[in-house]
Amino acid sequence: MARRHFSSVTLGILAAVIVLLVLTHSVWLGWMGALLVESERPSHADVIVVLAGDPYGHRILRAAELVKQGYAPKVLVSGPAGLYDLHECDLAIPFAVRRGYPEAWFVPVPHDAHSTEEEARALLPVLAKLHAHTVIAVTSDYHTRRALRALHAGWPGIEVHMVSAGDEFFSPYGWWHNREGRKTFLLEWTKTLASFVGL
Repeated sequence: MARRHFSSVTLGILAAVIVLLVLTHSVWLGWMGALLVESERPSHADVIVVLAGDPYGHRILRAAELVKQGYAPKVLVSGPAGLYDLHECDLAIPFAVRRGYPEAWFVPVPHDAHSTEEEARALLPVLAKLHAHTVIAVTSDYHTRRALRALHAGWPGIEVHMVSAGDEFFSPYGWWHNREGRKTFLLEWTKTLASFVGL
């Protein structure tokens, strides 16, 4: 009898927890989305770096707007290989030019990196050649916290200001409302947890 009573109490508590999670899902799902984001207002820097991984062009257009507003004179466009024998910067820069931004603002940086950590190492010699001491790094909002940690580790002595670019599929407090947002959230959290354990 005592065991049956214990099981009933346990099931009751479990049911209450599930109901509570359902009723408050927008709070804790939003909190988990917001944990991925670490961005700040733009400030003046020696150069802007656009991190790779945005096929829609939000990152490079955000960087171009920052140049237009006078925050930095140039944009280094990170460009890993793998897109139909092209580097991402080979596609991103013409995309921005077609939208009215001068090609002279952009500096392509082709490389063969496959992670944000490798990307930071690939970009470092270019930053050193430019004698860049302060950098605005632009990436998608969901990628900002993980990217900032990688850049701090990979760019010793360089002051990094992380500025986010929006994404039509992901918002910290509404990512679960569409399939692409859910995929983005799951992938970014998987990468974040993997980086914590050194994978």
